[in-house]
Amino acid sequence: MAKARQARLWSGTMHKNQAKGAVKAAAGKVQFHPQYKKATLPIACKFVGTLASSSLAVLVLLAVSGCGNTRASVSDGGHADVDSSSSTSASNLPRATSLPSESKTMEANSKMMKVGASTPGAESVEAVIAKWRERPRLGATQMIAKYGPPQDVTAEQLVWRNPGPFKRITVMNLETPHDFPLPHVDFLEHTIAYDVPQDKVGDLVEFDASSTINRTVGELSARCDLEGHNILTLNLDHDIVTGKKTVQEARTAFGEIVAQDVMGKHPAYVESLQFETASKGEAAFADVPVIPGSPMRAAVAGKASDRASSSATDGEILATCIAVDLNEVLAAAHAQTEKISQPVKSYAKMLHEAHGANMVKGMKLGEQNGITPLITAKVEKIQVKGAGELAALVPLDGSAFEKAYLAAMVKGHTEVLAMIDGDLMKAATNDVLKQHLTASRAHVADHLEKAKSLQKAPTQ
Repeated sequence: MAKARQARLWSGTMHKNQAKGAVKAAAGKVQFHPQYKKATLPIACKFVGTLASSSLAVLVLLAVSGCGNTRASVSDGGHADVDSSSSTSASNLPRATSLPSESKTMEANSKMMKVGASTPGAESVEAVIAKWRERPRLGATQMIAKYGPPQDVTAEQLVWRNPGPFKRITVMNLETPHDFPLPHVDFLEHTIAYDVPQDKVGDLVEFDASSTINRTVGELSARCDLEGHNILTLNLDHDIVTGKKTVQEARTAFGEIVAQDVMGKHPAYVESLQFETASKGEAAFADVPVIPGSPMRAAVAGKASDRASSSATDGEILATCIAVDLNEVLAAAHAQTEKISQPVKSYAKMLHEAHGANMVKGMKLGEQNGITPLITAKVEKIQVKGAGELAALVPLDGSAFEKAYLAAMVKGHTEVLAMIDGDLMKAATNDVLKQHLTASRAHVADHLEKAKSLQKAPTQ
């Protein structure tokens, strides 16, 4: 109960003064025409009792006019990777106008921090969203008012990490038409750590097509225009997963709860999450390998007694060979896309095929001889090293790439020879694995000599 209360405090709705404060913060760059406010004052209250207008229009009108007991949670909304939405009646109302002069806007933009900077200053965020569409800009200012500055800022989106009970909140300068439960546009996404069972994935998408499910990471996201309605989506998602509601019952409930929300009744399903979210480790699903002889993560293999018949040492050695081969395959594959001399491109093609074949051979060897390739911390370090070295090559072009690639091949193959002659050959216990190491060494030595020869060639 204490945790549920805490969740409600985090996601509790803001009442009229708070909503007006959020709109005031949003109005740092925006001011409604006097005729807009005048026109909305007498009709705002009427809109509260009807769904004829979009939820966003209703809430903004209420906040501007001061009518009713408006909540900031009405600024709440949801997100998902699969988009669907539609325009609102607010598009027929007078548009907001920019207060700052063009010169001031340009001055603010010139001070904007570099895109992607973490924990950006308020001025940089303001400069970014000043150029956004009105509705996403409103959503951005509301999230800033509630959660503070975002951690990540780009020209087209703001991201908050671990705000309240959520794993992530994202506001995008992208309006996606979505007609469920009534026409609006999606631009606000709330993500939680959640393990969606495979047999429920289709049901959640059928319930709300703008939901996003990432089972590998263990994430469930809802996208809408209001935070409260994203919270509503996630609560009903949980009801579907737990069998409390069918898809149709959840869709019907969504419409009914939105009607209650618009009339200021503060339904609990809009106010806060009605369940505890999972931890990152609990929700993630790494899936299982399907390629015969594929390496396994050491922690996972330790639980699979039927695959742990070989020594851990031999398993790590075999996984090391596979990691080295895959690093060479990836580097060679990229080298073949570069504008380099034909001899070096042919060399890259040869490495691609040779290391690819050796990798497959190693996996078959493990499967046939009861050796499970184990991805230990040491093996992962080799994988990471290969990625870092390739990342340094990718930005280069032409002759610069060619020279650096050959240098990397000489260095890399020299290191592999030393590794085979040192730790690997000495530690291996399986005779078949030792034979594989000997054969691999011969190939690596040949590749090294070819790289050195190309370095000395006139084309270099």
